Amino acid sequence: MLTVEQVMSRPVVTVSMDASLSQVRDLFEREHFHHVIVVDDDGRAVGVISDRDLLKRLSPFVGSKLNERRQDENTLKLKAHQAMTRNPLSVTPTDAVQSAVDLILGHSFRSLPVLDRDGRPAGVISWKDVLRWGSIEGVWQGPDEEPNLFNLADDDAKRAA
Repeated sequence: MLTVEQVMSRPVVTVSMDASLSQVRDLFEREHFHHVIVVDDDGRAVGVISDRDLLKRLSPFVGSKLNERRQDENTLKLKAHQAMTRNPLSVTPTDAVQSAVDLILGHSFRSLPVLDRDGRPAGVISWKDVLRWGSIEGVWQGPDEEPNLFNLADDDAKRAA
């Protein structure tokens, strides 16, 4: 069984519940990713902030020299706990990748936090991680080449018939 741990991205980047949205925005811009896990004082995951969550909370005038007002600037002072999705769905490192894929597709997520048994972040798994793994492993090759996810299922169906 292919496990989440074999496919997930690490290291995990987290922010505290009291991190400002300005800090979250800077982190997204610097690290070039789209999700950050919010942790409590014990390092346990309590939420997730996506770049989309951030855009919903920030004024569209932030950074606009001509139109920015003090109230727009103040949206950058909001805290992570005010913008995060609380108690996000997650997977564990030992879960099957198929379970993560089912959650990602079933809920139209782009990624999921991977939490250890104590609820602390161990990684993140995204649809890009799954595709990257498949590409590295060669599972997307054509049917005349090595076995892949698509023709393995066909072979199993033929054997069962």
